[in-house]
Amino acid sequence: MKENQDGTEPSKNNSVVPVSSSAWLSLAIICGLALVTMYGETMVLPAIPDFIRDFGISYNTSSWILSSYLIAGAVMTPIAGKLSDIYGKKKILLIVMMIYSAGILAGGFSNSLPFLLSARIAQGVGISMFPIAFGIVRDIFPIQKLGMAQGIFTSTFFGGSVIGLIAGAKIISDYGWHATFFSVFPIAIVLAFIMNRFINVKKTEQEDTEATGIDVKGTLALSFTVVLFLMGLSFLQDIGSGNLDSLGFFAGSAVSLIIFASLEKRVAHPLIDLKVLSDKVLLPSNIIMIIVGVSTFMVYQTIPILIRSPSPLGFGGDVITVAEVQLPFMIVSLVVSAAGGFFLSRIGNFNLTALGTTICAVGFFSILAFHFTESTISATLAIISVGLSFAIVGGFNIILMSSPQKVQGISLGMSVLLMLVGNSLGPSLAGMYQQMYRDTIPNLSGSFPSAQAYDQIFLTAALLSVVSVIFAISLRKKMGTKTSMVLG
Repeated sequence: MKENQDGTEPSKNNSVVPVSSSAWLSLAIICGLALVTMYGETMVLPAIPDFIRDFGISYNTSSWILSSYLIAGAVMTPIAGKLSDIYGKKKILLIVMMIYSAGILAGGFSNSLPFLLSARIAQGVGISMFPIAFGIVRDIFPIQKLGMAQGIFTSTFFGGSVIGLIAGAKIISDYGWHATFFSVFPIAIVLAFIMNRFINVKKTEQEDTEATGIDVKGTLALSFTVVLFLMGLSFLQDIGSGNLDSLGFFAGSAVSLIIFASLEKRVAHPLIDLKVLSDKVLLPSNIIMIIVGVSTFMVYQTIPILIRSPSPLGFGGDVITVAEVQLPFMIVSLVVSAAGGFFLSRIGNFNLTALGTTICAVGFFSILAFHFTESTISATLAIISVGLSFAIVGGFNIILMSSPQKVQGISLGMSVLLMLVGNSLGPSLAGMYQQMYRDTIPNLSGSFPSAQAYDQIFLTAALLSVVSVIFAISLRKKMGTKTSMVLG
């Protein structure tokens, strides 16, 4: 008996569907890889003010430490998803992890911003493991248990974030930010070897076929589109002084996007299948995931700078304080994501997504109104984390259940790509506001983001969350039609 399209269980008999021990072992290993990757992502968050000081860069420029990582992941995700459909998920996943490990090692030796950004780009390739891992989960688990397995796997994202935040802050405080990279490298290598030994995935119809080639032109056009748009955001605050560079970057991004869409329509094997992307269920679901990505990384870029900026423009805290303030966000995300499969099976993926986006909106309006003490920031971040977790679990389940099996890798790759594009926009938006609205403090050199900067950041996130609520509500009728198409 199949699971309903909305993720609910059609009967109680589904609870006794057996799952092999090898499937659970494979899930545990994949979760370990996700833990390490997310640890590597969040361990540097408390150190953002240190990067600004050590490299003498602006708030806008500091956002590229996160954005470069995310852009690389966005570009590589659909490529890796496609290659996994051709050559096999396990083989491509191993290659991705080796590149990620090399980037982590290089990060530890970084002594300049260009060197660090190069290392972060290599680390960003590791993000492309997620759609492949989702595909492996779908291959090894029966559909009746897919929601539970997906919830467990998704929870490891936040589990890695919790570990990265706590351990990263301690390592940075005691040994400096270089040491955080060295702490990840040996663990990543060991996990890659374990994965090679114990994970076995059945071959699909698409594997063992001739390579169809990579859409190089589409990849380049997509890269230019994202990078030029982010450059436009970086220079947006200069328009008031007569500098029109920002408009030029935005225009270039628009042209590159048009070229990309034109290329994808003509090539036999596009990087992004626009027909799949334009599906009336997948499109709004992916828009929701983009907004979730923007919101999450606006928080990641903003909170460390707010906490560590000197009083009265900030709280004058250290890296440990940053970890303490953000810890409730990570822990609640971990717990709620782990329970996501339970909620998914009870209320369905549409209702879970709608609930999540609504909670996000409430949380961001709350942090807009109450971000004047560390305790209220922690409390409102916890509310936001509940919403983000529900939205991610529900949204990805909709995409999983709605994607045709034969293009599963490409579809999941596109979805993660779009979320990563949102992720890369988040730090840039936050950095733009932090650079635009600054103030000085008597007897201290330099300037720091003002209260208006944080108001603009949180207001933008709140309004975007309202948009995601609207899209979640619009999915109800569309999902009814899609269910009959997929399961009928």
